[in-house]
Amino acid sequence: MDTGDKGKIFRALHQAPSAFVIPNPWDMGTAKLFTSLGFKALATTSAGFAFSRGLPDGAVGFEAMIHHCREMAAATDLPVSADLEKGKGDSPESAEETIFAASAAGLAGCSIEDHTGDPDSPIYEFSLALERVAAAADAARSLKSDFVFTARCENYLWGRPDLDDTIRRLQAFEEAGADVLYAPGIADIETVAEICKAVSKPVNVLVVPGFTVADLSNAGAKRISLGSKLTTFCYGMLETAAREMLGDGTFAFTRAGMPFAKVQELFAKPQGK
Repeated sequence: MDTGDKGKIFRALHQAPSAFVIPNPWDMGTAKLFTSLGFKALATTSAGFAFSRGLPDGAVGFEAMIHHCREMAAATDLPVSADLEKGKGDSPESAEETIFAASAAGLAGCSIEDHTGDPDSPIYEFSLALERVAAAADAARSLKSDFVFTARCENYLWGRPDLDDTIRRLQAFEEAGADVLYAPGIADIETVAEICKAVSKPVNVLVVPGFTVADLSNAGAKRISLGSKLTTFCYGMLETAAREMLGDGTFAFTRAGMPFAKVQELFAKPQGK
């Protein structure tokens, strides 16, 4: 399956009556695992990948992230969308370059944030954020293959729980040509529904405990992602196992592991099978 077909398939998933779940693997092994389990698309996690390299979220350089994305796209026959944080740089031109690099890596889509990476000024000023989204959207439309561009408003993750400004930004991003809209950090269904009603493009929602696929679909969401939550879940299980070994001197946790033979069989299969 070529990248263009993957882009078309990925776009079509957003038009279904109910929301679809897109898990976030952090390496080639987890990408193959989720592929084998029947998901319809995958998304990378910038935090999960950083953690796998012993780094904090935001500490992976752009070229290293693109190399990772190329590996992830090659590990599966499913469409892969990438979490590319703020992209290659701060300017609209760098947002455009980010889209071209993502497409060249074999991705079916990607997201770009309005988070600056600067803790003292974490969110791009509105006009610059909008220019960056417009440049990225124009770049995505100029590609020969279909490519789904997601524009992210990061207010709720960076101490700015301003729903009015979040909706204003998402509406502007929609008008500028973004294909999917995303405001991570929303913690209640009512706010999800309000955002979905305020825009006409598909909305991605980051899960929190208590959300269900049915509830999010009824609220109007079209895509449900996990971000770093699967990665942190695995780290939590490893911590639990370590505490059992060190504290109790027992190994009961090994009963919950996937059998070695099953893992061996998974990775012996041809890609996408």
